Amino acid sequence: MDKPFLIHGGTSLVHDEENAAHWNEADINLTGSRIGRVGASPGAAAGLRYSSFDAAGLLVLPGIVDIHGDAFERQIQPRPETVFAHDIALADTDRQLVANGITTACHGVTYSWEGGLRGRDSALALMEQIALQRGTSHADHRIHLRFENHHVDGVQDVLNWIAEDRIDFLAFNEHLPSIAAKSAQPEKLAAYAERARCNAETFKQRLRNAQGRSSEVAQAVALIAATCRARGIPMASHDDETCADREHYQALGAAVSEFPRTHDALFTAMALDNKVVMGAPNVLLGGSHCGGLAVSHVVESGMCDILASDYYYPSLLHAAFRLTHQRNCSLIDAWRLISANPAAALGLHDRGRIADGCRADLVLVEASDTGQARLIATIAAGRLAYCAEPERITSQRSYSLAA
Repeated sequence: MDKPFLIHGGTSLVHDEENAAHWNEADINLTGSRIGRVGASPGAAAGLRYSSFDAAGLLVLPGIVDIHGDAFERQIQPRPETVFAHDIALADTDRQLVANGITTACHGVTYSWEGGLRGRDSALALMEQIALQRGTSHADHRIHLRFENHHVDGVQDVLNWIAEDRIDFLAFNEHLPSIAAKSAQPEKLAAYAERARCNAETFKQRLRNAQGRSSEVAQAVALIAATCRARGIPMASHDDETCADREHYQALGAAVSEFPRTHDALFTAMALDNKVVMGAPNVLLGGSHCGGLAVSHVVESGMCDILASDYYYPSLLHAAFRLTHQRNCSLIDAWRLISANPAAALGLHDRGRIADGCRADLVLVEASDTGQARLIATIAAGRLAYCAEPERITSQRSYSLAA
């Protein structure tokens, strides 16, 4: 879309100069990768050609910003015994993203002592492929590094990746105790080994080696956190269980709490003015599948700042409308959870809003009174990335008043 592009006839969620969101029926003019002016025509020059999208009956919303999603792993390793090339996997992931309204995606790349799908080679392959396909991808792909705290041998890699500007967001994970407990079950051990691309005995040895480095974990985490602070990389802690967990990571500069699992951790995060991320799949399922908090209730209480796709890309779009239909919050507030708020937490102040000069990331949605939503089109950086009804697009020519 190098020529101007006009969206007209829809009801748009726009932000004013005070950054307050409200509904507006004004046309939206896109110029290149940016929003030109809300309410302005493509131009006054006679003969200027531009494309027009008839958004009649549709909601025009800011593109979705996914702060944490690891569904891409299923494209790389859809079955335990199969591993596909990252170029095919990432291209397919890109199509899935824009077909679900996601225009900015932070891929949750787990870097763990486990190895395999969550090991060094896999992390590097994804980072390198994202860089290679940046010019052909529709969504803006970014790296959310999920560092397993016991992966002491991986600290230098993380420091190098930070220095190379590969990391956009970093979270500290502590899954070792849970994995150790579940590995006592043969079927769980087999699943972990398959993901790690090794046999069960090798996996158990990796687990023992990681446990043996426990005394080095605090120093490793502190070093990574200090480096992130120096580079201005936002940080999070994952699955906080206690007040002490959240206070500890807050002291390290990790001001985002991903998926707090208890009310104590949640209340502490709120008291510290942290940003709380919860999973959108939880909204659609009516609760947590693994014993966590019910997200709909957390949203209704005003203690959730951001929703993430987690493991299911369609969940963000549909969770926003489900929350609205359930009267947990207004659609304006629900959409803020998946657009403006995650963008701000990531320091991406040019997106998540429909306002003059912002990045032209938009989704056009047909909504029903029953809480259902159908995505009609996704525009990413001014390009039409997905369209279910191409008949809405026409080519236009502007005329001067004299004509």
